[in-house]
Amino acid sequence: MGTPSALARYAELVASARVPVIPVDEAGMAGLSETVSPQGLVAVCSFLDVPLSVVSAAAPRLVAVLAEIQDPGNAGTVLRTADAAGAGGVVFTDGSVDPYNGKCVRASAGSLFHPPVVRGAPAEAAVASLREAGLQVLAADGYGEADLDDLADAGALGKPTAWVFGNEARGLPESLAELADARVRIPIHGRAESLNLAAAAAVCLYASARAQRRAGQ
Repeated sequence: MGTPSALARYAELVASARVPVIPVDEAGMAGLSETVSPQGLVAVCSFLDVPLSVVSAAAPRLVAVLAEIQDPGNAGTVLRTADAAGAGGVVFTDGSVDPYNGKCVRASAGSLFHPPVVRGAPAEAAVASLREAGLQVLAADGYGEADLDDLADAGALGKPTAWVFGNEARGLPESLAELADARVRIPIHGRAESLNLAAAAAVCLYASARAQRRAGQ
């Protein structure tokens, strides 16, 4: 669906569509879109999420697990980062924001359509399934006993890894953190108290991606 001005502006895209394109007026578009200033085109798509078993069966080298993450902008950014780092899956556990939330979709910048995405998996079941698939489980924790740089220097990040990231305010539930092979903190070299969730996820995922490439994984 699109407004007359958008259909003209994106004529090449509209012409390549394999489904009917229905014109709507500006008022109709405002009702269909969640944004204040929509681009004038909307599409109806099927959900893309897969069962947890599909991700585990593929023996991924890197997976991001989002445990009770609430902010859709953060969640979409982590999804985008996981995609850029080459992750083989992103798991949204129960209690997390819906990956199809409009803001989450926009923050993913298209990455929702790339790696396999699991929606609503029980957190403990996700950890157990990924461990059974041969991944070590590392919990990102600002007060963790393991230092990310030390793990990298020791070669521990070259293994297949599932990174678990917790709620923006509360962090990981204790019951879930206890299931991890290690709680890992990112060293803070300046005066900042901490990194926000999306930044921390980027540091951890790329540290693993680099280590895995160097290890030939």
